[in-house]
Amino acid sequence: MIDSRSAEDGSAIRRRRACPECTYRFTTYERLESVPLMVSKRSGGREPFDRAKVVFGVRSACKGRPVNDEQIDALAEMVEDDMRLAQVAGTEITSSTVGHAVLERLRDLDKVAYVRFASVYKNFDDTSDFSRELALLKQS
Repeated sequence: MIDSRSAEDGSAIRRRRACPECTYRFTTYERLESVPLMVSKRSGGREPFDRAKVVFGVRSACKGRPVNDEQIDALAEMVEDDMRLAQVAGTEITSSTVGHAVLERLRDLDKVAYVRFASVYKNFDDTSDFSRELALLKQS
């Protein structure tokens, strides 16, 4: 090993190595293996947390809004971090928990995207649902 240093904001260790026979140099990364984050679905099934699903839903809600891909990816990462912290605290992760976490983050990012996401997530049936959600949004 030639050099070792922290990488990826401290979540990995980068090591420069050299082959003792041919002196070829290469880099390896060591990362902690994380426990898969399991989400309980309404149907009773369980599946691994999929950040891509969060990104897809948020991207759909943000279509045509002044929100870029980096902001959406950051939101999805924050939601995943929130779910990992909840799992460590012993809380069961449900699809409802994930949806509420997305709504909380969207409220701060873009209010129109928040209402769009809420309309699908909360299954709005008519305009009174939108009015109620807008009133809640104004209160917070």
